Order: sequence, then C-alpha cells, then structure tokens
Amino acid sequence: MELTETHTLPVSQARTWEALNDTSMLKVCIPGCDSIDADGENAYNVAMTAAVGPVKARFKGRMELTNIDAPHTYTIVFEGQGGAAGFSKGSATVNLEPGADADTTTLTYSANAQVGGKLAQIGSRLVDGAARKIAGEFFKRFSAQLQGGQESQDAAADDESGGEGQEKGKKSWTAWISKS
Repeated sequence: MELTETHTLPVSQARTWEALNDTSMLKVCIPGCDSIDADGENAYNVAMTAAVGPVKARFKGRMELTNIDAPHTYTIVFEGQGGAAGFSKGSATVNLEPGADADTTTLTYSANAQVGGKLAQIGSRLVDGAARKIAGEFFKRFSAQLQGGQESQDAAADDESGGEGQEKGKKSWTAWISKS
C-alpha cells in the first residue's frame, strides 16, 4: 500500500515540528491510540485499536524516527502486531516546508506499508480506504489541536462514546458504519 498526501497547517514550520514530536498531542490526534511511550532515543512503543472492514484489532508496535533533519524532514519506520488480525510494517517520510503565508506550513508525506494475516485477506481497497480514513481523521484532529480548538477533543470523545448523545455502550448505526 502506498499513500501520499499534502496538507496545509495553520501554524509555522517550527510549531508544526514541535507538535509532530509531542507524544501527548499525537496520542489525542491518532484515532484509536491508547498509548505512545518512549523506548529509547527517537523510538516509541505504540498501542492502538483500528478497524479495517470487518477486522477490528488492538495493535501493539514500535515506531522509530530516522533521517531526522529538524525542522524539515524525518522518516518514521514502524511495525505492529494485531494478533489474529495480522501485522503491518512500513515507513513514512514526512516533509515540512514554510507555506506562502509565514503562519502556515505545508506538510507532505509518503507512506509505504505492507500488511499480512487477515488484513491482507480482506483486500487492498479496504485496507487503503481505512488508511486514508485514519490519516484524514488524524489531520483533522491535528489541525484543530494546532489551532487550540475543541473539535479534536470532541472527536476523540465521540470515538470513545460512539457518537454524541449515545448512551454508554450503545453506538449508533452511522457511527458503526463510519468506523468500518
């Protein structure tokens, strides 16, 4: 699977770099993220829950930052195990450039990943779609956090509760479909 996208963020390059290296901010912004803990210099253990089509699993993995050229670029090398659901491994190169406006940053990333197990059996279209959806939700939350907005915290709360106005333990049909 390959995924390449560009996003314009509402803050300076230095602030974007700082935020991308703030594990507490990343934990809030990554959909389904349970924890990000340091595991040596520029390395982290990550636990998250993700759904790809009919397969939902808790993944535990490791990511390492390499080729660091602050505040311009780095490469994230990752691998994760989801038990019976399978595994994923790959890398993503992240580039930051000052935007046309001094208070904006253009973030471009290119990710390559391989999946195995049940994830590989459900088909590349579903895997690619789920990856794009997770990335889209991450950047929506990340941008809101950078602006100091409440939107990303509300989205994280909705993730946990299954949607606004839902009773605990009950999820709406639309919330279930949107997470598939």
